[in-house]
Amino acid sequence: MTAAAAVLLVAISAQPASAQTAPAAAGTAVTFAKDVAPVLQKNCQGCHRPGDVAPMSLRTYEEVRPWARSIKAKVVAREMPPYRYDKIGIQHLKDDLRLSERDVQTIVRWVDSGAPLGNLADLPAPIQFPDTNKWTYAEQFGPPDVIVPTKPYTLPAQGQDRWWRPIVPVGVLEDRCIKAMAVKPSLKGRPAAHHANSDLMVPDEKSGSYITLERVSEYASGKTGEIVPPDGCRTLPANAMIRWDVHYWPYGEEVKDDVVELAFWFYPKGHQAKYKQDLKLYTLLMKGGELEIAPHGTAMTQGFHTFKTPVRIDSFQPHGHARLSGMTAEILYPDTGKLEMVSSVSNWTNAWHTSHVYDDDSAPLLPAGAVLVLTGYYDNTAKNKGNPDPDQWVGGGSRTSDEMSHAWITVTHLDDAGYKQILVGREAKASKTTTTTPQDQKQ
Repeated sequence: MTAAAAVLLVAISAQPASAQTAPAAAGTAVTFAKDVAPVLQKNCQGCHRPGDVAPMSLRTYEEVRPWARSIKAKVVAREMPPYRYDKIGIQHLKDDLRLSERDVQTIVRWVDSGAPLGNLADLPAPIQFPDTNKWTYAEQFGPPDVIVPTKPYTLPAQGQDRWWRPIVPVGVLEDRCIKAMAVKPSLKGRPAAHHANSDLMVPDEKSGSYITLERVSEYASGKTGEIVPPDGCRTLPANAMIRWDVHYWPYGEEVKDDVVELAFWFYPKGHQAKYKQDLKLYTLLMKGGELEIAPHGTAMTQGFHTFKTPVRIDSFQPHGHARLSGMTAEILYPDTGKLEMVSSVSNWTNAWHTSHVYDDDSAPLLPAGAVLVLTGYYDNTAKNKGNPDPDQWVGGGSRTSDEMSHAWITVTHLDDAGYKQILVGREAKASKTTTTTPQDQKQ
């Protein structure tokens, strides 16, 4: 298997890991037609089909059979599907792409038994997937209300990192609450688009010019988009402009007049949300801190963040480059000294950036004064499969060869009454069942 194939052997799950296929009974033969094809349909074919981002199609037995051993190795290592999230901390996530252990063992048994085809009559009907170029939330919310494209940019086939930072008007004449947003690189430009960030710029009455207000979205390979919960408003101001920051990395083919697009879906006019939600970069390098990784060395960074009001953490997305190997998010309660694990991501890869979105009743709640503790782990040794050169000193920076140390986190800023209301609602639901989340148990 080539290095490119190893990086691009991606799979998108149409259902969470809890949606499992029926296992073959112990002692019975596991076949492609009856047992493996349903797993691939549910978890892999969203990307592994003609015209999509994966390097090979996995729709038929003839397409899958040459890759059987590689597929087994990838799913056993939990490298595929590309959703790196450990079984510690909060486990209730939206769009959880992890394979169930049952599905992993189905693939293992199939490969170990010689990867038989089985009875063709057992094959499931082929799935009709939506057009790859359609917007992420088009089926859920309809066409976008507004699309903001970058200005065209031509990326050469060879060279170093490139950044494209055009400023583009949005064209919205009144404040609107955002329901959802998604960034879509072009099909040919997708392999080169390392990230595409966008900031809101608004008119400043004092200076008469536009000033930066806040981050509106962040895209990196593997991220699909964001949905804003009904109780949280992320406002798109009237007469705003978008300042793009697109980081390209040439990959061997010229990409002519490339355009990256940002789509918005709005809540109805007059929508009143109780709280403000925002997306921010939370650093793991505190004041005076530097990130330097020696050749064949390792490093750790740590950041501490508090909030003036109670907050709800809606999503957590580690960010780094080739040497980042893992990141955790924890909550420290100063009154008790208790440190609670929220999320842990190990075996992290720069090839696939996932925003882990917590289920509504599992999203961590922080009382005012609690500390969000973020810890990053870096591996500059040859053991790190994604390390391009363990002989190099690596420091912090924006280039692909540099390293970064932060997390993208969406936060809903509550008040005391809202914080207590959410707790009471969760406790009421928990009392009706015998299952509670770690957050419920703590409270």
